[in-house]
Amino acid sequence: MTTDSATALADELLDVLASWMPLEASFVGIPGHDAELTDPSEAGHERLRARAADVLARAQASADPDRVTLGVVVQQAEAVLARLDANDVEFTLADPMFAVGMAHLAFLPQLTPSGEQAEEDFLSRLAAFPAFYDALAQRQRDGLRAGRTPVDRMARNAVAFLDRFLAQDTPFPQPLTGDRDARRDRLVAEVVRPALTRYREFVATELAGNGRPDHEPGLCWLEDGEAHYAALARMHTTTGHTPEEIHQLGLDVLAGLEAEYAEIGGRVFGLTDPAEVRRRLRSDESLRWRDAEEMLETARAAVARATAAAPGWFPRVPEAECVVRAVPEAEAPVAAAAYYVPPALDGSRPGVYFTNTHEVRTRDRFIAETVAFHEAVPGHHFADSLAQELTGLPRLRRIAMITAYGEGWALYTERLADEMGLFSDDVMRLGMVAEDSVRAARLVVDTGLHALRWTREQCVEFLRAHTVLSEVEVQSETDRYIECPGQALAYMTGRLEIVRLRRFAEEALGESFSLKDFHGVVLGGGQLPLKVLEEVVRDWVAQCCMP
Repeated sequence: MTTDSATALADELLDVLASWMPLEASFVGIPGHDAELTDPSEAGHERLRARAADVLARAQASADPDRVTLGVVVQQAEAVLARLDANDVEFTLADPMFAVGMAHLAFLPQLTPSGEQAEEDFLSRLAAFPAFYDALAQRQRDGLRAGRTPVDRMARNAVAFLDRFLAQDTPFPQPLTGDRDARRDRLVAEVVRPALTRYREFVATELAGNGRPDHEPGLCWLEDGEAHYAALARMHTTTGHTPEEIHQLGLDVLAGLEAEYAEIGGRVFGLTDPAEVRRRLRSDESLRWRDAEEMLETARAAVARATAAAPGWFPRVPEAECVVRAVPEAEAPVAAAAYYVPPALDGSRPGVYFTNTHEVRTRDRFIAETVAFHEAVPGHHFADSLAQELTGLPRLRRIAMITAYGEGWALYTERLADEMGLFSDDVMRLGMVAEDSVRAARLVVDTGLHALRWTREQCVEFLRAHTVLSEVEVQSETDRYIECPGQALAYMTGRLEIVRLRRFAEEALGESFSLKDFHGVVLGGGQLPLKVLEEVVRDWVAQCCMP
């Protein structure tokens, strides 16, 4: 055993994470890295790996009684090692949430610096574009030579993303003070655009045409890919389930949803065959959006309704506001249907729910409310904002992103929203079932792609058959699963675990069980690995049972 304190280890690991992802650190308000871009080089990743491994070993040996914080430190350090060991920076190219080269372009324009030093740091980041993108190209070139090739389709998607970004007149529209506006414009013209143009040419000429074909899209086609995928699955689910077990779980959950399609579909459409209900949802043009404004207004109304009802279901609600915005145009064609960005720790920026208005008339209206409850209130916005407000905890626990907890909670709240009476009608309730189908199907197709040697077309056909995703979403979702192995497993595995813990508490406490208090316990310690969350819930139940 060592004398390292859990808080000190958490602080040390937080600096490792901020060094690895400095842009994300700026978004949540972690100081000290605001002038930096990440170092994607192999040497840079080796330094990070050594630091994370050192913290992990000391956390595992620590005698500190704060087992919850130590559990978070261990999981977060293991997550760093799993991703670095998989070398995902070499073959993740296009998705703006997961590909580092695209993430800088998607999120740096959304970061509004406040104050002279913050503006100078912002300009320093722009000045660092050549070093970053040249290093990224070299790392991906080395990966290609070592056989860690991206999927060719993703290289083409990355080129298209870069073309859209470069076509913008003002890609970084943040208003700056003094002469910094002019300096920013010079940097964009003389430094940023040339760096991006070089990187675009590298992707177009060296990666595109040399990547894996669509029938070899998964990690299992790369050397040691099966082992890396198993590690990433453990990281994202925080469970010990094998890919094969997760695959079967997805099939089982899908089968269990058929009765709900029949029941609600009978009320809405007069159809009781689940396949016919899904066909109707996919084909009925009246269930698509008229325009982007209708999509945004529906999302805002759902968020407002949930915000008003929340105090009856939660002991605390966030102080931070949640606003709804459209996904920026440059990233929209390759972005997810929706996503959430947490508020800044200092309160300078609200939580933002982004909904994708790209090709809006092809997108489904009936999922709008359940997605809003998932991404915003009471889903990600509650989990992330309430965690940030836990000022008595180490900062790592206030901002940690543990996928199974975060996505599991958000998916849990979709069903909770039905208990809260938040859905406006049965059509929107069918959207809740439809989204469950997507999350269950993810267990099947993610493991299929990365462990069972599925082709891209197998994934596409499975999603078409078992979900009601529009065609544009089937294609974008498939590409997302290819680019971020294991992440899609977290949603349903996390939700099922939270439901299991709720049932355990209900049975143990009987009439004294309070759902409001249960939600307070689940949200009261920041994001936790599922095994640690179980210990927290069991301790709460034991305390409630004490005479």
